[in-house]
Amino acid sequence: MAELDQPGIAPLFSQIQYYIVKSGELGAPIAIKLTKSLKENGAVQHAPSATNANISFDGLTHIISTTIDFEGYERAEDLLVPVVTPSWVEASVAKRRLANPRSHSADPRLFFSSLVVCTADLPDGDKDAIVGGVLAMGGLYSSAITKAVTHIVALNMDPAACQIAVAKNLNCKIVLPHWFDDCLRLGRRIDEGPYTLPNPEIMRKALTDRIPETARPDLQSAISAQPGPLPTPTGSPSPERRRLNVFKDKSVMLSKDLEIGSHLRGTIEDLIKNSGGSITGSVSKADIFICHYREGIEYKTASWEGKVVGNLPWLYHLITHNAWTSPLRRLLHYPIARGGLPGFKKFRISLSNYNGEARIYLENLAKAAGCEFTKTMKQDNTHLITAHQISEKCDAAMEWNINMINHLWLEESYAKWQVQSLTNTRYTHFPPRTNLSEVVGQTPIDRQSLERNFFLKEAKLQEDPDNNDPPKPVQKMNLAIVKNKISNSSAVQPPSPSTEKLPNSEPRNLEGTTPKLVKDPPPQAEGAPLRTPATSRFKAEGKENETPSTTSSRSAKDRAAAKIHNLAPDIALYEKERKRVGGVMYGRSKGESREAELAQKRSVSREAEEDANNESRPVKRPKKARNAPVLRLLVTGYSKWSDNKKKENEDKIRLRDLGILISPDYLTCTHLAAPKILRTQNFICAISHAPVVLSTDFLEACLEANKFFAPDAYLLQDPNGEARHNLTLSAVTARARTNDGHLLRGQSVYCTEHIYGGFDTYKAIVEVNGGRCMLYRARAGSITATRMNGVDKQENDEPEYIYLISGVKPEEQRLWPKFRQMVTAVGKLPRIVRTDWMLDMALSQQAHWKDTYEVTVGEDDFVAEA
Repeated sequence: MAELDQPGIAPLFSQIQYYIVKSGELGAPIAIKLTKSLKENGAVQHAPSATNANISFDGLTHIISTTIDFEGYERAEDLLVPVVTPSWVEASVAKRRLANPRSHSADPRLFFSSLVVCTADLPDGDKDAIVGGVLAMGGLYSSAITKAVTHIVALNMDPAACQIAVAKNLNCKIVLPHWFDDCLRLGRRIDEGPYTLPNPEIMRKALTDRIPETARPDLQSAISAQPGPLPTPTGSPSPERRRLNVFKDKSVMLSKDLEIGSHLRGTIEDLIKNSGGSITGSVSKADIFICHYREGIEYKTASWEGKVVGNLPWLYHLITHNAWTSPLRRLLHYPIARGGLPGFKKFRISLSNYNGEARIYLENLAKAAGCEFTKTMKQDNTHLITAHQISEKCDAAMEWNINMINHLWLEESYAKWQVQSLTNTRYTHFPPRTNLSEVVGQTPIDRQSLERNFFLKEAKLQEDPDNNDPPKPVQKMNLAIVKNKISNSSAVQPPSPSTEKLPNSEPRNLEGTTPKLVKDPPPQAEGAPLRTPATSRFKAEGKENETPSTTSSRSAKDRAAAKIHNLAPDIALYEKERKRVGGVMYGRSKGESREAELAQKRSVSREAEEDANNESRPVKRPKKARNAPVLRLLVTGYSKWSDNKKKENEDKIRLRDLGILISPDYLTCTHLAAPKILRTQNFICAISHAPVVLSTDFLEACLEANKFFAPDAYLLQDPNGEARHNLTLSAVTARARTNDGHLLRGQSVYCTEHIYGGFDTYKAIVEVNGGRCMLYRARAGSITATRMNGVDKQENDEPEYIYLISGVKPEEQRLWPKFRQMVTAVGKLPRIVRTDWMLDMALSQQAHWKDTYEVTVGEDDFVAEA
């Protein structure tokens, strides 16, 4: 029964006029339910269309759809009509007020639009960052746990919110904050699986563990810009072909540049006609224009007049699925550019860790962009596109200094038709335990880039179907005016005779930028006497009179000449400064400039002689690629390299020729070399991954003999160091293999800003052992209740401590009372410890406690070894 409205109060949807787009996810039963709910609350429905091609936007306020991939979406976007999911209706009815359309948008760019997020015991800074990112990407934030919450953000399962969700069996996921960080960095929503508590994969698996492959069958019909075989049988019409209605009431034009045979063309035309469509040879009469290249009069005219432009694979996709999809949704469903993307020809690109349809798609996309694609990677490759960083190609790319990026760089460069900067962290970010194949193919073509790079800039061509003369160029109109005319008429109005250009005149753009849009000249009254054109405001110097210009080409020349004339003072100043030796910032005195000028002249003459001699010299052959390294060695505490950078570089080259790669990365090194047991950052961080610990005598022996020796003969022997630190290296490496980098898994440690050695040092040590290190500045809400598993854990799990690594400087001591107060407030016990606590625990790979670790006032802070 319909809910009775109170007298004098308008129904909830009284000002809403809606249209429902049916699709696979939004079928007839859901549409009927939505229609009933909307009409009961006063909404008005616009008449449904079988193909969504003739949506009436007159008075329309909302479109309800689960996707933006339908005809009319571009028009809705231009008219600012929101496209919302069915959840918008449900949320509005539940709250008895209209929900924010942005939070229920069908636009995939708002990838958090379906999320309702609640945070649990996070520091204020992390909480604000996550909530801000969720709201910006279309999601909602809830301060309390409700049935509507889809995600709880927590560091562990201890907070009350997590316990409530588990006890009540709520349909929500409990994830680490790292998931939101990785999604926002990529600009894509990735799978929550590796981040889901209570046992997240990113904390459980090592960084070098294999990442499973991701299948992408949905890319099957969009993996190439070259058409495959026709997906429909060419015999007598089958029931499936008779049900084909995707081309109903549409006129299709097939371009000549498709280069298909007459038999195949006839088959395609029959399919279109049997599905209710028609074939035309005129762009102005066509609704859909199919071509292979982004060039030619027909392509540009179709684009200007708002026709749907796609390629043959896109047409095959429509035939296969009998469902509309925009050719702008997939990069290879739109015509390609002959010659590729400017700047891409010099690139040699290879792929790694992409498989199946995703790999074929990226290969074809790289070729369509104009670069050279190689299946194998060599030193002359410029880019490696990879889904994650675990492969032999990735190791070689790091060694050879080859740019290593994810597929987003290639997709967005092609979509925006501009080579994207490699300094953008979106393209160099690889989330742990995530195969980026799962987000391949989600980048659409940028409409503004198409208009800017491929549509006519100075003139738009009009075709007269009843005239056999060549098309005439007409003056370019304001884009907004063109769109308005397209919505009201299927053809462009003929130009005024006074605005026509000469057939041989070519529009020029002197500055290489898009010309400014100019208003259309006012129409001349019929029968009015002709007037002499007005004289240009800009006259050439030295001319008393000027012949009036009769063509727009002459007017363009005048405007260009005026621009150059106005820029003359700046050009003169630039030429003056350019002659200054060293430029503006590094200019020299007159004496120095004169000496430099003479030296330059002498060097020019010598260079000319050398060039003449070098013409006969053979070109150097590129160096042969080195073999893969036998071992990756991290060196620390080696005195011969400490103050001699030149010797260090020379020795590294010699060692690399012997198969020994000196690597600064303690995560990937297989061996560690040191003169003795040290407490340096490199030694402590590397030991967490159980490398083979060698003496630096191994380096000296290999360099002296210029020969590779077996490393097992040079294992580090340091009995004094083992006694001093109360450990044995064999036991430490055995415990490190057992811990697998998870000594501090899921735990949080606080550290002061002014700690000796720097916060970043202890942050690296904690994180390489699987923990999280946070800077403590005594701000409210910065304490998270965490437990150091194994450090204080007893049979009854009591007491439970929270640790702050601190020195005894006055600025650090001022933080102690606040730390103790905040820890006590969350029901835990505070412990302020020296750096020894963390260094000894990380070095021994074993959690233990001594009373001497606790900091007392007046005690000198521990100084780590250099």
